[in-house]
Amino acid sequence: MSFRPIFEAHPWEEVKAGIYAKTAADVEQALRAPKRTLEDFKALISPAAAPYLEQMAQLSQAATRKRFGNTVQLYVPLYLSNECQNICTYCGFSLDNKIRRRTLSSVEILQEAAVLKGWGYDHVLLVTGEANQTVGVDYLEQALRTLRPHFAHLSMEVQPLDQDEYERLIPEGLNTVLVYQETYHQEDYKKHHPKGKKSNFHYRLETPDRLGRAGIHKLGLGVLIGLEDWRTDSFYTALHLGYLERTYWQTKYSLSFPRLRPAEGMLPPKVEMSDRELVQLICAYRLLNEEVELSISTRESPAFRDHVVKLGITSISAGSKTNPGGYAVAPESLEQFEISDERSPAEIAAMLRRQGYEPVWKDWDNALMSFPSQ
Repeated sequence: MSFRPIFEAHPWEEVKAGIYAKTAADVEQALRAPKRTLEDFKALISPAAAPYLEQMAQLSQAATRKRFGNTVQLYVPLYLSNECQNICTYCGFSLDNKIRRRTLSSVEILQEAAVLKGWGYDHVLLVTGEANQTVGVDYLEQALRTLRPHFAHLSMEVQPLDQDEYERLIPEGLNTVLVYQETYHQEDYKKHHPKGKKSNFHYRLETPDRLGRAGIHKLGLGVLIGLEDWRTDSFYTALHLGYLERTYWQTKYSLSFPRLRPAEGMLPPKVEMSDRELVQLICAYRLLNEEVELSISTRESPAFRDHVVKLGITSISAGSKTNPGGYAVAPESLEQFEISDERSPAEIAAMLRRQGYEPVWKDWDNALMSFPSQ
């Protein structure tokens, strides 16, 4: 069983045409629906929904408050390596970029971790480039063992692995894996990933299945907004999410919304997404699915993040550095992409409190699981 047959039953051009054919009547029907379908989602991400953004935002805010209360989770990426064997047209770590490569040792990882712990974090996202010989499963296993005594929640955004490799890492403390398809448009995917293991579209597409079968606690999905038509890519993300929730129902899910940001040697975005359109997408996902966690990163501006946190977001990064060693060891090394919101974690936490939210410094599910049974 895998997502591939479902994906192949929805041709790109047909999906795209269906989204752009939606009317105001379709949007109004979707807004009235007690439980929304993928057809409703198409309407809510269509151009026809633009005049209904205020209504969507109000419904999204109410649905998020009902499910998640007044809490927002804080997380921070910990970049372990910028070594990569892939060529990706949009990434500063791409193999064809002539940059100084660095992979942190266990001692350096602990130096970075000490800074993050000092900021209050109990949840870190481990990030590497995709270089199997340098930062393969052996390295990742050691990194998890190094950090597990210091953090309640360990997430990972690295190269896709085989099922047995995930099964090896989960007992070492791996709680969550983020794996972005980048784009579900096969032809454009090949254009943006011409070399390396990442060029295998279907291996990446089926990574969430391998994670589900391995029994991962939480799985994060998303696309890189700007590579292709964002409305169509978002439909496939929603289709993928629905399949995974039905198939691996014991796993929890999150969605992220990375928009292309400047990076060394990258192509400019093919498609520009406005702030209003990103708000529309976030609200549409929340109206489709009240359970999924929605995350926004420091790629976005301070003003935008301050505004959107009220409209459906449940997780936010703060103080991020996107280069290995960026917190303590090597702050001058090349970043994967430029961040936009450079406020400290304390400033982000204060912003959340001013808006009536409680900052949560670790994953609440993991926190609940850690309590002894009565």
